Amino acid sequence: MRPVSFTLNGKPTRVTVDETRMLLWVLRDDLGLTGTKFGCGQALCGACTVLVDNEAVRSCVTAIGDVEGKHVLTIEGLERDGRLHPVQEAFVKHDAFQCGYCTPGMIMSAYALLAKNPKATRADIINHMDGNLCRCGAHVRIVSAIETAAASMKGGAR
Repeated sequence: MRPVSFTLNGKPTRVTVDETRMLLWVLRDDLGLTGTKFGCGQALCGACTVLVDNEAVRSCVTAIGDVEGKHVLTIEGLERDGRLHPVQEAFVKHDAFQCGYCTPGMIMSAYALLAKNPKATRADIINHMDGNLCRCGAHVRIVSAIETAAASMKGGAR
């Protein structure tokens, strides 16, 4: 066990844990941020996607020690002053979820894409989102939501 310090959703954070413990479990169990979901535990489904230094990563296979000194952004960190982020708003507008389990990971992956490529084409979106699975089959609405978010953001993720 050792202290691990990082920035979480814009706030300095320090936890004392086994540095090999997966980020997913530190977020959910130690810090109470349950928006990030456990899906497969093997980095295949994308339900656990968070951003580490603006890169989408699978928190189920990322050790907490690997985020030392870095910036971690979870679904809880997207809203500002009670307002949803444009990607979140677009998911609501397009009903881009059914059961909602995959939604946080989808939104975080979409946010990462639009931060890097604010003018992402439909093909770019489909290619990027290929690693996030939705068992309910909402993929068409998800792609439409991301296109809407890109258009409304007109300059990328904030």
